Amino acid sequence: MITINQWHVLKSAPHRVMFLGGALQTLAVMLWFMVELLTRYSVFMQPITWTIAPSYAHAYLMIFGMFPLFMFGVQMTTFPRWMKGVEIPQKLYVPAFVLLMSGAIGFYAGLIVSQTLLISAVCCTLSGWGFILYALMRVLLDTPPQDKRHPKIIFGALYLGWCCQFSYLVFLVSDNFSWLRFSVEGGVWLFLLPVFTTVAHRMIPFFTSSALPQTKITTSFSALWIILIASATHCLLDIFGSYIWLWLCDFPLALAAIYLSHSWKFTRSQKIPLLAVLHISFAWLSIAMLLFTLQSWVLFISNGGIFIGGLAPLHALTLGFFATFLIGMATRVTLGHSGLPMVVDKPIKIMFSGIQLAAGLRVLADFLPMENRQWLYFAAGAVWLGCFTPWVVRYLPVYLKRPVPEH
Repeated sequence: MITINQWHVLKSAPHRVMFLGGALQTLAVMLWFMVELLTRYSVFMQPITWTIAPSYAHAYLMIFGMFPLFMFGVQMTTFPRWMKGVEIPQKLYVPAFVLLMSGAIGFYAGLIVSQTLLISAVCCTLSGWGFILYALMRVLLDTPPQDKRHPKIIFGALYLGWCCQFSYLVFLVSDNFSWLRFSVEGGVWLFLLPVFTTVAHRMIPFFTSSALPQTKITTSFSALWIILIASATHCLLDIFGSYIWLWLCDFPLALAAIYLSHSWKFTRSQKIPLLAVLHISFAWLSIAMLLFTLQSWVLFISNGGIFIGGLAPLHALTLGFFATFLIGMATRVTLGHSGLPMVVDKPIKIMFSGIQLAAGLRVLADFLPMENRQWLYFAAGAVWLGCFTPWVVRYLPVYLKRPVPEH
């Protein structure tokens, strides 16, 4: 249990309260997924009857459950610093946290109890998300005129994420699958990818130039715009079922990501583990988009007759890029705002390597025959939990300790 004093410490900064919630929610998402897998394949017990199809629940939890709390913690910390604004007040981020966590708990309960409870939980989450959007919008509007391209793109993507989650709510109420399709496709391509890529575009060159002062780091907004436009195009083509044409946007996106990795000195960054974590996670974007390109190209040349890789490209994107970049940023922010040394020790290196293994196993699974996949599903989930749980055990207490001056 959290004491009153610990609660006061926890809510003293947005990243503290949001990271704690994000860590617990991430564990809960993966635990639910492992239970679903083990019961679905009758490893133990019989398949559980959820109030909605498990694939729909999995999509919601991965897009709107696993990532946003960490995202909000980062953005409510960095927005005022990027634009030299006033810190976001507790009266905005504490109610947001309470609503978001209530929605998260309610969603799991709704999966067991009733769809009505699911609907209430999503409404609660949308309300908390609204507090976040208002807080970030105030920072954008109240700070002096300056280069606000990164925060504006991120804010726009977070708003689209809210719209995609609202679309999921409409699906739950109406049972119209068009709304579900927009929610899932938009959640990945209009929300998650733009946010993660834009944060990477803003922070990786900054961290690299700080860690490698004798190295000239160049970056390109043109490459970022290519990625954002290609991502939106992918979303539209997916929604309309034009899979054979996806390579037309996926290949330019992959090339732009490769160019950015190269210009950000990927190779030289490997000498510094805390920096290498971010570079390696961003490299997964190139891998994922090349896999998407290959998948679509094979569909194109076979006139829609051959579909390879299944969900491998998607999991390279979500587990490879999104999840590992999130852990890298969360580690860096946690260390930087707690007074701990800004270094990655051996246990964290092992943990991060294990997360890469989990992503690789999940990608590999979709290239194997159906009857051989389930064991890789189990292995990927087990490795993920085995690596992320020690991260939570190690850093969760940090959020309950009194802040110390930053180095």
